[in-house]
Amino acid sequence: MSVSAWPEYARLLADQLTADGDLHSAAWREAMLAVPRHVFVPRYYLQDATTCPPAWVLHEPHDAASTARWLELVYSPTTLITAIAQYADRGVQTPVSSSTKPDLMIRMLEALQVEDGMRVLEIGTGSGYNAALLAHRLGDRNVCSVDIDPALIDDAGSRLAGLGRYPTLVAADGADGLAGYAPFDRLVATCSMQRVPPEWIQQLGPDGRVLVHLEGPLGAGNLVALSMEDAGVLQGRFLPWWGCFMRRRSRYGPTTGTPRPVPTTETPTTRHTTVDPSELDGGRPFPFLAQLYLPSGMLRSIRATDALRAISRLAAPDGSWCEIARTPEAAGCYTLREAGPTPLWARVEEAWTEWIELGRPAMHEFGITATPTAHRIWLSDPEKGPHWDLPVPNGSGSQ
Repeated sequence: MSVSAWPEYARLLADQLTADGDLHSAAWREAMLAVPRHVFVPRYYLQDATTCPPAWVLHEPHDAASTARWLELVYSPTTLITAIAQYADRGVQTPVSSSTKPDLMIRMLEALQVEDGMRVLEIGTGSGYNAALLAHRLGDRNVCSVDIDPALIDDAGSRLAGLGRYPTLVAADGADGLAGYAPFDRLVATCSMQRVPPEWIQQLGPDGRVLVHLEGPLGAGNLVALSMEDAGVLQGRFLPWWGCFMRRRSRYGPTTGTPRPVPTTETPTTRHTTVDPSELDGGRPFPFLAQLYLPSGMLRSIRATDALRAISRLAAPDGSWCEIARTPEAAGCYTLREAGPTPLWARVEEAWTEWIELGRPAMHEFGITATPTAHRIWLSDPEKGPHWDLPVPNGSGSQ
């Protein structure tokens, strides 16, 4: 198998994305056919589930069989992990950069609604493939991309230069935007954020548009498309299709985990709840609303007891915690232990009651109005619908 076969792989991928309803634009199809994704993913990591903990194993094409497998993966709707770092405090590996699934990437680029001559800022350069697509569509001078990792910027720059592409690449914290090159017409982020940084809002032009994955402390959220309504005011809805990314890194270097809240030593109380703790599991719409009722800096985990029964646990920075058995008792209730000044599960129960009364809304029924100083989540209508203030993350007004 020769790498020279890549144009046929690219065409088959574009055909698949068109048939699946992901790709509609002739301009973006042309970009996909012109930009070789394999140049930006010369190697990738796959997880070996046979080890404990699972290890990330590097794969590189070295013969006909591995080259064929590599091209099949690169030109398929697959996210490929391209960089791994160590959690210094836990001794485990974690992905820190990837080449996003092409179907999601194309959906995002179309949702960005770019037009000729527009200037775009990308947050999260990664492999450089998305910057290459943007540069092909808009021209090098209209594309800026930032990443916290200088090594990723260097690698992406070399790959782009090898294709004759020279967009502006900067090693920087994406939360700061890129003031020296503002204003921008569009901003797209390939990392998740807890809020839209004020710098992004300030660096957008009057008809600006932002596409970003927003998620809260429970890890619940989705892509949201925000348009500049008035000076300094972004507004829009969460998208009706799923898209998520790794959390933004605020610094480069050895990765450490989120500081764990120190639990209170006071004696816990025990009661029962009718709210199933699995409702906070990923892939469900309820956790997005629930986290609006909880303090910032929350940590959620699931563990097994000595009796091999699963327990859901919530912990807050003020020391409050609660543990809920994931298996119900005969009466359909779940045993709950809790302690601390903040009644965490009572807030989850309050959110559950609200969610039921609202008719169990889907994620895309929610929207957000964001200014440099405040974020408001709303349901159905930004003026008349129910609304909630988005909690400010601990120690930061942006992330």
